[in-house]
Amino acid sequence: MKKVLVLGAGLVAKPLVSYLLGQPDFSVTVADVEAGRAAKLVAGHPRGASEVLDITDRAALASAIGRADLVVSMVPYTFHPVVAELAVEQGRPVVTASYVSPGMRELDARAKEKGLILLNEVGLDPGIDHMEAMRVIHEVHDAGGRVAGFTSWCGGLPAPEANTNPFGYKFSWSPRGVLLASKNSAKFLKDGRIVTIPAADLFARPETIGIPGLGEFEGYPNRDSVSYRETYGIPEAQTVFRGTLRYPGWCETVRKMVELGLLDDTPKDRTGVTFDGLARELAQAAPGADTKGAVASRLGLAPESPILSRFEWLGLFGAMPLPVASGSALDNLTALIMDRLAYEKGERDMVVLQHEFLVRTESGRTERIVSTLVDYGVPGGDSSMSRTVGLPAAIAARLILEGKIGLSGVHVPVRPEIYGPILDELEKLGVRFEEKRQVL
Repeated sequence: MKKVLVLGAGLVAKPLVSYLLGQPDFSVTVADVEAGRAAKLVAGHPRGASEVLDITDRAALASAIGRADLVVSMVPYTFHPVVAELAVEQGRPVVTASYVSPGMRELDARAKEKGLILLNEVGLDPGIDHMEAMRVIHEVHDAGGRVAGFTSWCGGLPAPEANTNPFGYKFSWSPRGVLLASKNSAKFLKDGRIVTIPAADLFARPETIGIPGLGEFEGYPNRDSVSYRETYGIPEAQTVFRGTLRYPGWCETVRKMVELGLLDDTPKDRTGVTFDGLARELAQAAPGADTKGAVASRLGLAPESPILSRFEWLGLFGAMPLPVASGSALDNLTALIMDRLAYEKGERDMVVLQHEFLVRTESGRTERIVSTLVDYGVPGGDSSMSRTVGLPAAIAARLILEGKIGLSGVHVPVRPEIYGPILDELEKLGVRFEEKRQVL
């Protein structure tokens, strides 16, 4: 019986745990700081167990890892290097759905010495996006072609019928990470030239992206796309771009949130302050001035701006006391958004992932290849986000324990022996891409 330790029982962990418990030769222990969350995922399964674990307790963490054959780490990404270091010390492979951090990369040589794989970025984005990109790229290269351009868009969104609020967005997990990502700069390759977008301009000029059957979305660049020319093995590419999809209106609204200071994460005592008071403070409103008007003036917005309407709908001009009186503006915005932008019971989420490749074939022909994944959550069941993040990680764990991935060191899923069987299994589970080709 192979023993799997799943660290973290968050909102994307259920499909992962269910898949692993579905393997007859696996037992699964879910460890979380909250006993109830872990126990709920196991749900009394005869090969499942739950335990309370504080990830900051190094001795307890090491003990839990030592009792397993493989660790799937679904805790916040900052803890992955700690988990991986302890796992390497005890000869245990690790799977995560997070980006490879410098701390994780430093463990590469030690993992190779032990013959262990530390497999990262096997979620959705990063994860499935890498796998489908490499499937097409390897197919093009094997046929003697070259990839002249690669553009990728991905978004986790409410399904069209659940898109019922002015923000065009809903959260099934803490929005803090999503909001903080809006403070990142971005870099991509366009027509052979590196383009750098500072954080202040990230949302300044969103592109309009059409997805067949779903309509138009807006998109903005995602972190450093330039490095993927090397990661994906396409040095010939003149354009390499990875971006995030949102419903129209999101970019301009979050941009103004940043400008107002709502994403400032410096703690400050605001005991007794309301959201209206916070907005007045950030807008530097004069005594007696109308809060909405002061914010409009501060941000250079017309009084009838839809951005102000969204702020008002959210409750930023309301009399509700700040829920985190000693926290930051970001802490309080996160709490408010989590309440107001939540999914209602029975609503579906949706994942949209689209890759576009501009290809030069061996014969000199130019082709456009578009590969699109549109996946929906199950009303009252698993969200699409939890499936598309959790299932690839679970499948990867199974393949490693079955000896079907014979690699060591720090890896992401860009090699055929990793992405091939994962994509095949995902298709059996209903997560599949549709590909269209066009000769230009």
